[in-house]
Amino acid sequence: MRKRALFGAACLGVVAVLGPVGPAVPALAENAQVQSTPADAIWVRYLAQYDPRSTVRIAAWQALLSSAPDAAIDQFLTSGYDYAVQLAAQRKTRNADFAKRVLAAFTAEFSPEVHAAAQFAVNSRDDADRERFANGGFEAAKLRDSAVRAQQGEQAAAIAEADREFVRGLAVGDPGAQVRVSAAYAVRTGATDNDVVDFFANGWAFGARLDLEGFRQQGADNEMRWRAALTQLLADAASAEQAARDASGESAEQARAAAVRAWQAVGDHTAPARSYWDEAQQLAGSQAGNWAAVYAAASTASGPNWAAITGPAQTSQSDWDAERAQAAQQAQYWAALLQQALDGEARVLA
Repeated sequence: MRKRALFGAACLGVVAVLGPVGPAVPALAENAQVQSTPADAIWVRYLAQYDPRSTVRIAAWQALLSSAPDAAIDQFLTSGYDYAVQLAAQRKTRNADFAKRVLAAFTAEFSPEVHAAAQFAVNSRDDADRERFANGGFEAAKLRDSAVRAQQGEQAAAIAEADREFVRGLAVGDPGAQVRVSAAYAVRTGATDNDVVDFFANGWAFGARLDLEGFRQQGADNEMRWRAALTQLLADAASAEQAARDASGESAEQARAAAVRAWQAVGDHTAPARSYWDEAQQLAGSQAGNWAAVYAAASTASGPNWAAITGPAQTSQSDWDAERAQAAQQAQYWAALLQQALDGEARVLA
């Protein structure tokens, strides 16, 4: 049985729908002696709902919905996640995820050509269609949408100096790197009002989507790496503590010292995770506050340009609020592990 730290936490409670059946998970032995913890299940459910890679989401859902969920969750954490990440890196999977990402960010109302092209790529049974969309089709559709907006002229005419100034502020102060890049391009030297229009119509929302997915993927990869090493450290510490309890005579002091070091190693291992998730809470909070301000600005502004960001701003604020809660949950998980290590060390020294 793999040893894991017990840490109770409330589930996020978000209802999600399982998508198409993905890569098969290897069969589990009927007598597998595995018991996942509540924290394991909560983490896997988060990945099933929010990881930006479709293969990871599907593999996580397969584990959660297995007839033997404890063993399946353990297997997912041990090897299934890494396998799903490898599948996500394959070209056809990247293209499929890219098309879905674009479809979510480019609306039919404000970017009809891109939305239609992305919808076709997502629905197609031919990987070649998604390959064409990812390599030229997306950019061509963006140019068609931009040309229509430029020809109509209404959105460019509605751009005010205050709008350009707002975008300049985003270029240097937005919490998201991708939004900053997109905003900087819109107000670069030589940029036109049509560039600012394109930013409002789709560049802002797409940059926001990339920032959110990058945050989620980095957090998932870091957490899985830390958990992989944690399992062995906990097993070593428990074994060393038992050896110290059984030792006598001259070997007892050495055994106690070894057990103390083992529990200290567990505590030390929690440091980067605790630091990361503390910083993640701050970043998510900053993003949520930023999008609340954007929504407030969009709600009071007039004209067709700000209307395009109203919906994405609301969605982004909600997404980042959820990420802040999730980061707090992970920070608590690692804080509990630190306390477990301190308690173990104290037991050895008592």
